[in-house]
Amino acid sequence: MRALSASQLLDVWERGQTALPFERALYLLSAAAPESSPEALALLGIGRRDAQLLQLRQWAFGHELTMMMDCPACAQTLELAVPAASLLVSVKRSDDADASLTIGGYEVRIRQPNGADIAACAGLDIDLCRQQLLSSCVREASFRGDAVPVQTLPEAVLEKIEERIAELDPQGDLHIDLVCPECKQSWRQIFDILSFFWTEIDAWAQRILLEVSVLARAFGWREEDILELSPARRQIYLAMAQA
Repeated sequence: MRALSASQLLDVWERGQTALPFERALYLLSAAAPESSPEALALLGIGRRDAQLLQLRQWAFGHELTMMMDCPACAQTLELAVPAASLLVSVKRSDDADASLTIGGYEVRIRQPNGADIAACAGLDIDLCRQQLLSSCVREASFRGDAVPVQTLPEAVLEKIEERIAELDPQGDLHIDLVCPECKQSWRQIFDILSFFWTEIDAWAQRILLEVSVLARAFGWREEDILELSPARRQIYLAMAQA
């Protein structure tokens, strides 16, 4: 995997404008790892995929993430500077490694979800999405030695399966512990690197296209030449163009 150039990142942004989130993740990873097929990248566990997206984000925009969060108690807006390294969780299991659990006579063998599982949920409502994911991630289920379909598992068993899946892939179920400096309320906030990174990419793309427009008009340069400039040098030329 390698860092994306400005031109590559802009191409991914353009391609992803009407795409679903899991497709955007695949576009980013495919551009950064052209030696890997889209099919192989789609089979990455969600946590491993997110770790790679976090690495791409660091290469693109730096090692610190600026987040805006609203306190659920007093609505105070918090601005946080979070080191990217603090969001990386050590993953020792392979993506397709199975795990087993026994719950009240039920024995279940499961794996963690991957991008292909998320793709299979496209267009489904939240309940059907949950059913689809559980059906994908439960390899085998039995009750007192007899095989049973996933759809017949009791809710208590399904909840334990979901808890175990989150334990298997903590990078894919990442939370940030927060405390409001105003009211001292504490809470856990879900962090989705794909959504966060894409929001940054969208803002960057809008800004870079404006810069390209200004420099192209001022100096007659081609888009690809402008995108190859370092950010610092591009800002110098922008100042000259607008003087």
